[in-house]
Amino acid sequence: MNREVPQNLKNPSLHLNRELAQLEFNFRVLAQAEDTSVPLLERLRYLCISCTNLDEFFEVRVAMLRRHLALNEPRLDPDAVPPREVLAHIRDRATTLVKAQYDCWNWILIPALEREGIRFSKRGEWTPTQRHWLHEYFRNEILPVLSPLGLDPAHPFPRILNKSLTLAVVLQGRDAFGHEGHMALVRAPRSLPRIIRIPAEVAQTPHEFVFLASVLHEFMDELFPGMQVLGSYQFRVTRNSELFVDEEEVENIALALRDELKGRGYAKPVRLEVADNCPQAIADMLMQNFELSDTEVYRCEGPVNVNRVNAVYDQIHRPDLKFPAFAPRVLPAVLEEHSLFEAIRERDILLHHPFESFNAVIELVREASADPDVLAIKQTLYRVGNDSPLIDHLIDAARQGKDVTVVIELRARFDEEANLRLANRLQEAGVQVVYGVVGYKTHAKMLLIVRREQGVLRRYTHLSTGNYHQVTSRLYTDFGLMTANADIGEDTHLLFLQLSGLGPIIKLKCLLHSPFTLHKGLMEKIEREIAHAQQGKPARIIAKMNALNEGSVVEMLYRASQAGVQIDLIVRGACTLRPGLPDVSQNIRVRSIVGRFLEHSRVYWFQNDDTPEIYCSSADWMERNLLRRIETCFPILDPALAQRVFDESLANYLADNTSAWRLESDGSYTRLTPGDHPPHSAQQTLLAKLMQ
Repeated sequence: MNREVPQNLKNPSLHLNRELAQLEFNFRVLAQAEDTSVPLLERLRYLCISCTNLDEFFEVRVAMLRRHLALNEPRLDPDAVPPREVLAHIRDRATTLVKAQYDCWNWILIPALEREGIRFSKRGEWTPTQRHWLHEYFRNEILPVLSPLGLDPAHPFPRILNKSLTLAVVLQGRDAFGHEGHMALVRAPRSLPRIIRIPAEVAQTPHEFVFLASVLHEFMDELFPGMQVLGSYQFRVTRNSELFVDEEEVENIALALRDELKGRGYAKPVRLEVADNCPQAIADMLMQNFELSDTEVYRCEGPVNVNRVNAVYDQIHRPDLKFPAFAPRVLPAVLEEHSLFEAIRERDILLHHPFESFNAVIELVREASADPDVLAIKQTLYRVGNDSPLIDHLIDAARQGKDVTVVIELRARFDEEANLRLANRLQEAGVQVVYGVVGYKTHAKMLLIVRREQGVLRRYTHLSTGNYHQVTSRLYTDFGLMTANADIGEDTHLLFLQLSGLGPIIKLKCLLHSPFTLHKGLMEKIEREIAHAQQGKPARIIAKMNALNEGSVVEMLYRASQAGVQIDLIVRGACTLRPGLPDVSQNIRVRSIVGRFLEHSRVYWFQNDDTPEIYCSSADWMERNLLRRIETCFPILDPALAQRVFDESLANYLADNTSAWRLESDGSYTRLTPGDHPPHSAQQTLLAKLMQ
């Protein structure tokens, strides 16, 4: 087929900017904090999520843009907007977001929490008894670990750790050595909680808390006896957290990564947050030392670390203010202590997390580790979590003489240190650890077990859209497939050989994989729908993913729309495609679902002239996933399971009218409402269906 994209579809204006699209997601998260139908303490968590998401946005996306600008590197994004212009737009939207976050905190959540007996006390609100208790707490718990630093020629401005809370203190008078005091810095100890709970015997409400920063402000003069504290002002600097390791030039990527991690906390600053009462002279001094301009300074109408209030969620036992507790459905074979190998041999097993328990995956690895007929276990690990029982089972298997190979992605962002420790632990137990492929992150989620049965080797495979992480499996929606299908097992075996042995390009029977066949396969399947539409046959595409920004896929979807293919996209986060443009994307609809669980599953469905194909994948339709990562995309071959995936993850989500947002052609989002229709929440529907 002719893949040449019509010239009118090459117009950069047909693509939204990826950074701005990603930033918009945080407005949808913040809307959950403002939504009175959401339990109050969950709203508090949504506020914190929007804040931590914004931190990461600056640490990664803004840092990369500033790097492009500093090095005068060309950007090849389809929207063709220069980095300087993108940064200006980010400044406008981020300023709006920060104001909305603090408005939500100050005028919506604080009053609502106080009505429920949950209070965050300010200094002027403390009773004499509370002040006395906090004073003792300061002297006994805080003061001994503080190390104030006066700024003078002998004590120049220090290196400030990424995102650490620091107070700039203005002083008057002479110190013990006769030096005139001007300014000092006091770093809030990282070893102490940022939120202090007031004991019940002195609290004014059932749940009363104080920010550590408030205690530091109140008793700051005790750090500088004989001097007068004229003022103290909170600030926090955000730094570039992207790691740069030239994999082609290093002999040992693990050692190089360890060295790079040592400097991450002190990399180039990209944002400065200051309290709204901070004098401009102090803000100017901070900007000068961090080499930032006023466009990179954000004033906070409250504590600069408001996201720390997330710590109170687990300290407050108020089930009425939280989402109802639920227990994921456990696979019958696990409940009945039957062999999972027998169950998988009988038919494929589909797991839909978090509604169905991740324990089935853990149990499969446990059973394999203890089974004398199992010869080998191979697994990829991207993010796995602390103290995962999976790791214990893999170690047990290795110690029992089984051949265990684990592909660990050391460059999983913000999990690099944990993965380095994990790699060492596995290697010490005799597990063969592979660090993946130079230049390509291994993002695929694969587990392969080789078992001898009646003299013949059989492969059991688990493929997933999500990580092997028992914590996030209760928070993220994902699909996992357990199968003994010989072709899928052979494909997975070949992928592991390619990863560990660095072998040649391979031809697979069932799976698509990046960076080789997934992008090409998607394009061919979209083209097939175009051909069907042109022939008057049924033609439709439904796809669910976390993000969409790969330019050629967007252009091919535009072509499909022009040909009459009906396209529904469920994109949780950033989407650079503009839906609803006349003569371009009038047949494309895009929605985002933001609910109790983080939407994480990737599902692609092609109508194919009423002979539909459905795939689950570890890959979003992003340039990095399709072209620069190791990813898998696997078909759901069992007709009953294929229908389940379609019904639960596609049809169900397209019917959502309570948690869904519609993407408009200008890049804005409109929240959908039930109107005259019965309310339908996709996640609540699954909880009701799968929890029975």
